[in-house]
Amino acid sequence: MRIPPLAILTAAAVLTATPLRAQTYDPSYPVCLDGYAGEGGNPDCRFTTLAQCNQSSAGNGGGCITNPYFKGAQAPAAPRRGRERRAR
Repeated sequence: MRIPPLAILTAAAVLTATPLRAQTYDPSYPVCLDGYAGEGGNPDCRFTTLAQCNQSSAGNGGGCITNPYFKGAQAPAAPRRGRERRAR
């Protein structure tokens, strides 16, 4: 008797699920031109500087943003703890 309610619940979950969007930012470049392709378009991540992106976006209505998924960006190193040795 439990199978029909479980089947209905599973079918409802599958039919109402929305597809997830994949990551659209290219992690190879630090700057992206966002909004170029209109609403819902993929950002164009092929710029190395904001100036380069701004030059390319002139008149297109897009805006330049820093790439949040840039793989070259690293967190600053944590300060070292402990006693420092003096040179003799």
